[in-house]
Amino acid sequence: MVETENGKLLCEPKRRSEMDDKTVLAKAEAAAVWCEHASRHAEDIDGKKWQYLLIPHDVISVQMTVDGLIAGCLFAGTM
Repeated sequence: MVETENGKLLCEPKRRSEMDDKTVLAKAEAAAVWCEHASRHAEDIDGKKWQYLLIPHDVISVQMTVDGLIAGCLFAGTM
């Protein structure tokens, strides 16, 4: 979990070889739905939006920014 000035991120690194695994994608779908529900609740209490990032291990580096991770790894769902 990462909190920024503008939002909250549920971040899950996975090995690149697992990114298309059916179980990983099913869990990612569930996490994305959870973030949608948490975001709706946050709107009611003037809180921050939640987003789910499914991050391939090989994109993580010292120079990576949070904005860069969001741009490249935001999970939009497979449905």
